[in-house]
Amino acid sequence: MVNYIIKRLLALIPIIIGVVLIVFLMIHLIPGDPAQVMLGERGTEEALAALRESMGLNDPLYVQFWRYISKLPRGDFGRSIISNNPVLLEISHRFPATIELSVFAMIFAVLIGIPAGIFASIHQNSWFDNLSMSFALIGVSMPIFWLGLMLIWLFAVVLGWLPPSSRLSVGIELNNITNLYVLDSLIQGNWPALWDSFKHLLLPSAALATIPMAIIARMTRSSMLEVLRQDYIRTAYAKGLSGRIVVYKHALKNALVPIITVVGLQFGVLLGGAILTETIFSWPGLGRYLVNAIYARDYPVVQGGILFFSITFVFVNLIVDLSYGSIDPRIQYD
Repeated sequence: MVNYIIKRLLALIPIIIGVVLIVFLMIHLIPGDPAQVMLGERGTEEALAALRESMGLNDPLYVQFWRYISKLPRGDFGRSIISNNPVLLEISHRFPATIELSVFAMIFAVLIGIPAGIFASIHQNSWFDNLSMSFALIGVSMPIFWLGLMLIWLFAVVLGWLPPSSRLSVGIELNNITNLYVLDSLIQGNWPALWDSFKHLLLPSAALATIPMAIIARMTRSSMLEVLRQDYIRTAYAKGLSGRIVVYKHALKNALVPIITVVGLQFGVLLGGAILTETIFSWPGLGRYLVNAIYARDYPVVQGGILFFSITFVFVNLIVDLSYGSIDPRIQYD
């Protein structure tokens, strides 16, 4: 397994370089001048020229690219053009909010998607099977920005049950330790903050969970149907084992590999794809931060954020691959 991990980590290097190169070229070729953004409309030509020179924007693209990529091994993602803070510091302050939102969304998706897929496979072609798969198709097809707005309108505006945005209500005090509000509330025993942060998580995580929930439900159903048709399942039934033991001990365990694959991939997508959800619910995560950076032409932030998402996604896939061996002992890495 150690050799496998080393090979995967070495394969990560050209992937990161390719991602950095593509993002670097795309950002620098789009219209817009970061110097103009920093100085505003009243910036003189002399001031603009001096600022471009100090930022290295007058250098050829390959020189700018080499300057940027040579700093990455030291963890230097550059400095934000707007705030002048290190990009990695800005990311570390906002990424916990994205992690918290993605984890809760994935919990929603798994707790609903897997049982729905199992029950639909057991009762194939029943009314529940048709209804659940129809809802799964709707969940995949429904735009998150529309669903998020409808959830805010119904539960926050009309019913007034849940807050529409942010992470904590005004007046709730919480000392940040990990910047994961639920975890910080548990560590400090701050139950009002725990309940309030949980209420703020419900709407955005429910909206973000719709697509992965639908995909997980459909994958669970198809994987379970394939396993339930195997000879050893019929043998287990013939031995007189109960349906619960056959389904959950024998069938589900052998159907878990493709399900875990989808769960891992969807979790990686959630970490990098929560931009719309964070924007709609004013969630102070990394996705919303990147949107603001794109509007401001803050090149180092956009490059650093996308690179950070790419590295996170690759490591999530690595963890998923390593989990296969614990699920199915027949899988060998060496």
